[in-house]
Parts: sequence; structure tokens; C-alpha cells
Amino acid sequence: MSAEAFIHSKIYNTREAVSYSENSIVSKVISKSENVNLTLFAFDAKQSLSKHTSPFNAMIQVLEGTVRIEIGEDSYNMEEGNMIIMPANVPHAVEATSRFKMMLTMIKG
Repeated sequence: MSAEAFIHSKIYNTREAVSYSENSIVSKVISKSENVNLTLFAFDAKQSLSKHTSPFNAMIQVLEGTVRIEIGEDSYNMEEGNMIIMPANVPHAVEATSRFKMMLTMIKG
């Protein structure tokens, strides 16, 4: 793993590291390695990611705001401080019910 792939011992203010943009979704990769990717997202209200699958398990941590997440046939309303695990190969979707920020952790191992 190269030094550029994973930055050690750096403090991130997760609320300030990514900014909202009107009618958009903004993302910022914090770390990308062979086994784990960390990405911050800022969703403007009513922005969404349509139903899709991923070959990896993933965890969403809500940093601020509110969101509705569908995983398979289930729907979850989440707010700041909540987290949820999305299993690999299960369809999921994300819809901002207000402006919200999240950390997405993709677990490839």
C-alpha cells in the first residue's frame, strides 16, 4: 500500500471537509486502499442515489441532517449519529430528506 493510498494521523472535521452544493451531491475521498475506502458525501435536500448494488459490504454513518435509506425491501429513516451496514450485492438507495452529510466506508475484505 502506497503512502498516498492511506494518510495516517490526520485529523478531519467531517462536517467541514465536504460542503453542500445546491441541487447536487458532493463527495470527497478521504482514504482509498486495497481493503477499505472512506468517502464523505454532502447531499442537498431531495437529492438521491437510485437503487443499485455494490460487490462490497458498506457502512453509512450520518454526520448531520436526515436521510431515508432503502436496503432490499426495507426502508430506514436515519439522523445524525445513526449508522447502518449495507450487505454486499443487496440493492440499496439513498434519499436526502433534508440536507445531510455522511461517511461511507466500503469494506472490500
